[in-house]
Amino acid sequence: MAIARFPGFVIDCPDAGALAAFYGDLLGWNAKVDGDWAEIRPGDGSNCISFQQVDGYQRPDWPGQSKPQQMHLDLMVEDLEVGEKEAIKLGAIKAETQPGNTFRVFLDPAGHPFCLCVD
Repeated sequence: MAIARFPGFVIDCPDAGALAAFYGDLLGWNAKVDGDWAEIRPGDGSNCISFQQVDGYQRPDWPGQSKPQQMHLDLMVEDLEVGEKEAIKLGAIKAETQPGNTFRVFLDPAGHPFCLCVD
């Protein structure tokens, strides 16, 4: 029997509202900002990604580990080319290192790596 459920997680960043807007637009989820805290949820409210503004935030150094990535999101897309164009239009940067063929690595506006993946 489970004693907890997993509604979401929290990502540290330099600007909670800006990063919530980026991922909200990328996923088509609704953003809610309250000062130095923000969250995004799908229309059904089933999950949540929260963003916590941190003073002195330091961008991850990916693929290096001098400042570890700490986490990354894998997001499924139907078409990598279309997904890449949209992610870049929203402010993502395509990482120089691309270690696979069925996914592409990007950096969000705060420097967190995330992947667009196809089955």
